[in-house]
Formats: sequence, C-alpha cells, structure tokens
Amino acid sequence: MKLTQQDMARLFDIDPRTLRNWRKDKPYLYEIIMKGIAFDEIVEAQKESYKKAKELKEKFEAKKPN
Repeated sequence: MKLTQQDMARLFDIDPRTLRNWRKDKPYLYEIIMKGIAFDEIVEAQKESYKKAKELKEKFEAKKPN
C-alpha cells in the first residue's frame, strides 16, 4: 500500500507541512523516514506472501492420497 504524504504525517502525528519541511530542510532525516516506511511495506508484503504460500501448502497437503 502506497502512503500519501498526508497518511505519513498522520502516522507520525505531525502536520503534513512538517514532513514537507523535513524533505526540504533535513533531507537525511526524510530519507531515513522514507526507508523505514519502505521497509515496513516490504515486511507486510512478505507476511502476506508467506500467508498465501502456507495456505496453498495446506490445501495441497490435504489432497494427498494416503
């Protein structure tokens, strides 16, 4: 899920202007924040992928003949 600047500001409980100011005035801080958000998105995607793979495995294990 792609977060908007508004979403990110809400996530950090800050005004969206603060986030824009960080992007302009504190690029290193902004970069760290963006990398953290990207990492969280990757982790969530991997959790979903794992869940689907596990469901698929269970589905095919249930169909194995004895």
